[in-house]
Amino acid sequence: MDQTGTQHPKVVVIGAGSLFFGRQSIWQMVHSPHLNQGTLALVDTDEEHLEKMAKLAEAVIAANDVPLALEASTQRRDVLDGADFVVLSFADRGVRFRGIDCQISQKHGIRMCSGDTIGPGGIFRTMREFPVILDCARDVADLCPDAWVINYVNPTTVHGIGLRTYAPAVKSFALCDSLHMPHVKRGYALRAGIIDDPQAYTGQVAAGFDLRIAGVNHFTWVLKAEYEGVDVVPQIAESIRRQAVTETDGGDTGAKALFNASIGYTLYQAFGYVPACVAHTKEYVRFWQGLGVTPEPVPPLSIWEAEPRYQRHAAMWNQVDDFVSGKIPISDYMHIMGPDHATDVIEGMVGGLGKTFYINTYNDGAVTNMGDDAFLELLCEVDMSGPRPLPVGQMPRGLRGMQELVLDTHELTAEAVAKCDFFLLRRAMLTDPLVSSIADADAIIGELLEAERDALPSCWFE
Repeated sequence: MDQTGTQHPKVVVIGAGSLFFGRQSIWQMVHSPHLNQGTLALVDTDEEHLEKMAKLAEAVIAANDVPLALEASTQRRDVLDGADFVVLSFADRGVRFRGIDCQISQKHGIRMCSGDTIGPGGIFRTMREFPVILDCARDVADLCPDAWVINYVNPTTVHGIGLRTYAPAVKSFALCDSLHMPHVKRGYALRAGIIDDPQAYTGQVAAGFDLRIAGVNHFTWVLKAEYEGVDVVPQIAESIRRQAVTETDGGDTGAKALFNASIGYTLYQAFGYVPACVAHTKEYVRFWQGLGVTPEPVPPLSIWEAEPRYQRHAAMWNQVDDFVSGKIPISDYMHIMGPDHATDVIEGMVGGLGKTFYINTYNDGAVTNMGDDAFLELLCEVDMSGPRPLPVGQMPRGLRGMQELVLDTHELTAEAVAKCDFFLLRRAMLTDPLVSSIADADAIIGELLEAERDALPSCWFE
């Protein structure tokens, strides 16, 4: 496999203070022999956060005695030269605006339990983030044109489509951590009863387990699950049904976690296929929007809560402070943290490891009854030449129709934001599967434009 120029890979992380990526990227860059001979460049516009992450990286590098070079800057152009990979993992005051998106949408009858990929939340997050993503892509084309741009910013599909369409000069694909291999496949092997202990998941078990998951990011489905030629989907569904019986007995009570097993099993009964990302998928369908007349066994979606996410961020930064100060030893960091989906993919590409990963990219015939340009989350072979989707088969009717509606919404959103076109923005909102009223959609657009004025490009107000 092509590894030209990657013996000393340079990975630039734009958004180093990310809750889900910054600390993990440091761990993998230090831990992996394929990456720790290279350079990690941290970028964040928050100087305080950047300084903390840089100090953490310095401590981890020193404790592990590896030759990984470290760069840090609030200006991405200062560190892009020579980059092999540029990972986008930022958000502009993400918790604040996500909360605003969800509250204003709820006021007008749209319930979002996550609020960052579909519905008004997904559309307005694109309006806030995609212009910056395009600026990053232009800088990459200028300073490191051979680098791979890996989008890790939600909405994954919209930004992935947007990069491929409006920044074709750069090489790009998009990732989400919801289908992190091999963990997701091992999890389904446990559900199916193929293994009864995670330690029993071996290469032989993996080879005999034909698991095919596909769909738009956050709206993916298990389309096939066979072990040594035997269908194990019923066993997977039964494990979800059993989980639903006790899922409200304590545990996570956040909006994304509530009733996931019950909803997953209900969708399996309705469509014959298991949803692979229920915490988000339940937000992509209209069934739990509270619009029905007949009572449902599962209540309408709860609304995403900003305060717990603020608390998680605060806890993360307290932990980073403790690592940097020595209150918690770096050896504990190496034990607590672990590889991230994006850094696993980068390691696989650099090392030519032949591993497969779920990547958001063009379909290119993998799902045979959807267009080649459908931007889907698919199991891919990947090396330095990029991802190559593996065959999936057909997307079942019903599911395919919903996939196409979501794709239309996402494609319209990318186009509207790239062109700053209000007509296309309104059309995207009215195409969205959660929107059932033109008047409500118009009210949401108007109120969110005003509430988020300081985070949006001025063209929306001209």
